[in-house]
Amino acid sequence: MADVVVRQHGVPVLVCDAEGARIATVQDALDHLIGVAFQGADMVAVPTVRFDDGFFDLRTGLAGAVMQKFVDYRLRLVVVGDLSPHLRSGTALRDMVREANRGRHVWFVPDLAALAARLAPEPAG
Repeated sequence: MADVVVRQHGVPVLVCDAEGARIATVQDALDHLIGVAFQGADMVAVPTVRFDDGFFDLRTGLAGAVMQKFVDYRLRLVVVGDLSPHLRSGTALRDMVREANRGRHVWFVPDLAALAARLAPEPAG
């Protein structure tokens, strides 16, 4: 499957293919994620397997720099997939994921169904 823009509850989301280019630097994110997102997406959903392990090691600064680029370009980033192998290394990543998921710009979700659920409108009540 190639990268494709889909609408989830009215939000255009670039859903990235797991087989796409590896994201190991900020420039990789600019070239392979942010650049393609300008095809009309407001949000970019990237499988965890696309990110170099350094992204999940907060000491490298890669995650922070990539997330900041998304904010700078007014795009939302969604990291999609199993984080458990990365969460075992300590609490810093776990804390960052929890904080990010409270906001609107960067989310970590287990799958695309969870993303669709987050984007669903609140039920009237």
